[in-house]
Amino acid sequence: MKIHYELRREEKTPLVAAIGFFDGMHRGHREIARQVLRMRKPGWRAAALTFSNHPASFLRPAQQPPLICTPEERIDLIARAGFDECFFVPFDDRIASQQAEQFLRETLVRDLGVRGVVVGKNFRFGNKRAGDTALMMRVFREAGVQFVPAEHTLDESGERISSTRIRTSIAGGDLEKADELLGHSYELRGVVELGAGRGHDLGFPTANLTIPAKLLPKDGVYSATARFDGRDYAALVSIGTNPTFDGKTRTVEAWLRDFNETIYGQQLALRDLRFVREQRRFGSVEELLAQMNDDLHAVAYPSYG
Repeated sequence: MKIHYELRREEKTPLVAAIGFFDGMHRGHREIARQVLRMRKPGWRAAALTFSNHPASFLRPAQQPPLICTPEERIDLIARAGFDECFFVPFDDRIASQQAEQFLRETLVRDLGVRGVVVGKNFRFGNKRAGDTALMMRVFREAGVQFVPAEHTLDESGERISSTRIRTSIAGGDLEKADELLGHSYELRGVVELGAGRGHDLGFPTANLTIPAKLLPKDGVYSATARFDGRDYAALVSIGTNPTFDGKTRTVEAWLRDFNETIYGQQLALRDLRFVREQRRFGSVEELLAQMNDDLHAVAYPSYG
């Protein structure tokens, strides 16, 4: 997938585009992607137009939501959805101040050469969010551009799938629901760093992950699948401050079953996280060890491997 870091394009190939932030690239976003790909004709290119930062980080910094994906993860998911190109541009004053109709006629039609556009039905854009799908319908009809305001994608209970709902599920530790709404597993990826070494001393050596800025599940112990060097391992993951040892810093630590390698400085990915128990302070190290042995039952069976 070709990535553009500004709203310019040298190629003259006709373009069909999806526009949105696409945090998580959930089932609703992938339906938009499917409609774009159906719209693409032989010789045309399919593109996602998105922003490297959440618009709220520029417009309302105090209200910026924690993100499901890092920028790198979002680009990876957009590529996996089948797009040929991605416009990954900063949301700044140049974007925020542009008049809605100017964005449609000049940026999309004239500069990018779009022949088709798909957005969610509630999509708003332009200065003071004055643009909507009714304006897009009128302008694109005049310009001969195909346009689809996509209906909301609903879950099995008939409720709209949204990034907001998914963030709520992740923050509450309900990763099974989050994965259902995403249509893929929420992941934590990070580089393994040196920790305090307590896990090794207790007989449960853990990999301490440095996670880039993104939404973390609530504190607790989770079963998970860890992926390292192309192989999956059943894992237990602790998210929290290690209250038994009076910890102050929130960490992510993973214990991998049947794994004895030293992997400092290398990347580890965690998926299929499922809540096992709350994190709590134990009265002694012995009590903690007893609980950790009980926790092993969450990854003790071949079906988790």
